[in-house]
Amino acid sequence: MIFLHAVTFLGILCGVSAQCQSYRNVALQGRATQSSILTLVDHGYQSLAINAVDGNQDSYFYHGSCSHTNNNLSPWWRVDLLKPYRITFISITNRGDCCAERLNGAEILVGNSLTNNGNSNARCGVVTSIPAGKTQTFYCRGMVGRNVNIILRNKREYLQLCEVQVWTTDRH
Repeated sequence: MIFLHAVTFLGILCGVSAQCQSYRNVALQGRATQSSILTLVDHGYQSLAINAVDGNQDSYFYHGSCSHTNNNLSPWWRVDLLKPYRITFISITNRGDCCAERLNGAEILVGNSLTNNGNSNARCGVVTSIPAGKTQTFYCRGMVGRNVNIILRNKREYLQLCEVQVWTTDRH
């Protein structure tokens, strides 16, 4: 069902032009990391950063496809795309089974620098609110970068992401 929504979204975005086929989610090939890893021993589950770029938009946390940090000050998550891309838009899927408000205020950053763990790069957007289990898209207007970060700057909170898609039309 979620996959169908993504396909429908891309179809609306691209219309009937052939350009629609040229969008690629380059996050799938990236290497993800985050400021900390929430480990739930009783469930045998580690909420690794890579879970947010596994191609699975399942928003139910205990199904194992979401990343999740500990409750830290300024928690962050990053995907290294392995080379710079001109980023058209970034789509983020929020956790669906609880706590959707935790993502409110998250900054989405794009750039090449790893200064401050990449959290000093330019801002593509800010999450105002993404309803539980839903996906929201942020347009980056062709920002170029190798790294995409999501940070809850100056907040003590958990950072949870069920999928992050980074879309480009770059061919390389």
